[in-house]
Amino acid sequence: MELLDHLAMGFHAALSLQNLMYATIGVVLGTAIGVLPGLGPVPTIAMLLPLTYALPPESAVIMLAGIFYGSQYGGSTTSILVNIPGESSSVVTCLDGHQMARKGRAGSALATAAIGSFFAGSVATILVAAFAPTLSRLAFQFGPAEYFSLMLLGLIGAVALAHGSILRAVGMILVGVLLSLVGTDITSGGQRFTAGLSQLFDGIEFVALAMGLFGLAEVICNAGNSLHRELVTRKVSGLWPSREDFRRMTPAIFRGTALGSVLGLLPGGGATLSSFAAYALEKKVSNRPTAFGTGVVEGVAAPESANNAAAQTSFIPMLTLGLPSNAVMALMIGALMLHNIQPGPQVISTNPTLFWGLVASMWIGNIILVILNLPMIFIWVKILSVPYRYLYPSIIVISCIGVFSVTNDAFGVFLMAAFGAFGYLLVRLGCEIAPMLLGFVLGQSLEAYFRRAMLISDGSFTVFFSRPLSAALLLMAAIVVVMFMVPAFSRKREEVFQEAE
Repeated sequence: MELLDHLAMGFHAALSLQNLMYATIGVVLGTAIGVLPGLGPVPTIAMLLPLTYALPPESAVIMLAGIFYGSQYGGSTTSILVNIPGESSSVVTCLDGHQMARKGRAGSALATAAIGSFFAGSVATILVAAFAPTLSRLAFQFGPAEYFSLMLLGLIGAVALAHGSILRAVGMILVGVLLSLVGTDITSGGQRFTAGLSQLFDGIEFVALAMGLFGLAEVICNAGNSLHRELVTRKVSGLWPSREDFRRMTPAIFRGTALGSVLGLLPGGGATLSSFAAYALEKKVSNRPTAFGTGVVEGVAAPESANNAAAQTSFIPMLTLGLPSNAVMALMIGALMLHNIQPGPQVISTNPTLFWGLVASMWIGNIILVILNLPMIFIWVKILSVPYRYLYPSIIVISCIGVFSVTNDAFGVFLMAAFGAFGYLLVRLGCEIAPMLLGFVLGQSLEAYFRRAMLISDGSFTVFFSRPLSAALLLMAAIVVVMFMVPAFSRKREEVFQEAE
């Protein structure tokens, strides 16, 4: 009964004219971003962070969340029609989705993606509503030692699930943590790593770092790309799948939703890993594995269900524990902090309208996506014809204006430019940027909880092992570290990400 009362409060907030408008803006913009190859939810949310400063917290979070899960829908459209994934989590959808389109079944492929996405999004929303409050109550039992151990486990987990070299991922996390230490020491009040610049006394501005690493670096990386777009020019018709399609897609949607819901909770997991894992699972359980890649409906249904489920369950650790499971959740934490809201177990109790309004808006947003996406397919295809040379200058201008509006100082713009160049260099060196952002977001909290735990224990490290929950979390972290050293695990990990890379 209490859950129903909370949901009623959430729907009352989400269905207000203002929040409904921002939910619609978010999902439509997210779909458009997902459609455009070379862009994505991370640089888009990074660019829009300054604009949300003037919005109420509920409206800001609802819109940014809509961009995230809306981009999962949009990415499937270009994967199917153009064979170019607009979003990294839609890479797998290209394999069978585009083959279906080439056989004249683009409508069935798009409808399958929409149905799977809607079902997965709805189930994931129910899971968020059901389990987040319970996890939040458990988190109230956490002390400084438990929070430190949890964040350490999260960062180590992000290393395991990051693309590419484990050593580089560890390096990126350490760089992010070190960058978070710039500014005023939280205990002594002294300045550290500021190079005497007064603009850095309060630390590195999160918006400048995020927009530089993801917005500008993305522009620099893609500016010279000339993508070949093999458009499906025949008319898209037959949007309703056949009875045989429904028979084959239904179990795939269930499996993809279940797998994505779990993987979305893991640090570094998220939508991309979920879609690849769901596709691999379908090939293993299928009675016709050799047909995958030739245009089977399960190859579209499973990854699209998995990436949407993961996109929404990733909100659970972010809202209840303050632990971002991917780069988008790190940006969402930044958005909450702009509104002086500290993510963690207190969000549900101190900001119930925000939490339950967000949960309700996810379900509403999924309905909006289904209603809008299929009729607007031809608009999304038209957007693909927009030359990149018109998009990139606009992104740069918006980024500069956004950073200046937050910092009110040209130094923030220069800092963003520096991080843009740094991000481009990291990409060229084969380093993934997302672990660095997670390290930056968690760095200050990691230090703060470590120092509090040490003060409580009079400087004894045994506090992390004498408390059962903290010890259990550290044991899990140690197990993950040991797994890194097992050659079989390293080979399997490389196989999982080989196609993505």
